[in-house]
Amino acid sequence: MADITVELVSVERMLWSGQASMVTAQTTEGEIGVLKGHQPMLGQLVENGVVTIQPTEGKKLVAAVQGGFLSVSTDKVTILAEYALWADEVDSSTIEAGLKSEDEHTRDLAEAKRRALVRADMAK
Repeated sequence: MADITVELVSVERMLWSGQASMVTAQTTEGEIGVLKGHQPMLGQLVENGVVTIQPTEGKKLVAAVQGGFLSVSTDKVTILAEYALWADEVDSSTIEAGLKSEDEHTRDLAEAKRRALVRADMAK
């Protein structure tokens, strides 16, 4: 299977850069899967979404993503997120507290983290 260069970057840090066989992301237009040779496009990420990356070597990577954009060219995918966190960095007690929060942004972030955990568990 052909590889595509992928970068996942948040405002705070570079999360991952490397070669992958596939990337999926939740955009405002729906969930998208990207393989090498995909038509160039720009998509807006949902506020409490999940991005998955299937590296050419190793396990599937799952991240909770809070807003941002997905840029696709024929051989590169760049995910620029306002906030992103790997599923294995998520603490379930933080999610529960966030879901009960009165702050809408905190609730959205907690929901994104919860979705990333669920998707990571499904990938096992």
